[in-house]
Amino acid sequence: MKEEILTKDLRQNLKVVMQKEIKTLSKQLEALEPNERLNIIIKLMPFVFPKIETINSLSDEPIQFNL
Repeated sequence: MKEEILTKDLRQNLKVVMQKEIKTLSKQLEALEPNERLNIIIKLMPFVFPKIETINSLSDEPIQFNL
């Protein structure tokens, strides 16, 4: 029970810290060199955009769809 409370408190504190950081993210990115800024943006992209995966057809599945 004590561990659950610590985990909950830690998550809440981290949430507050992250919310403050997100508010200043634009200014912080502007202060970086272009290469650094691009690297940070690339690292953040998976949290904003879902990863697209290739879908392969399997046997017994239609290759063409009639619309």
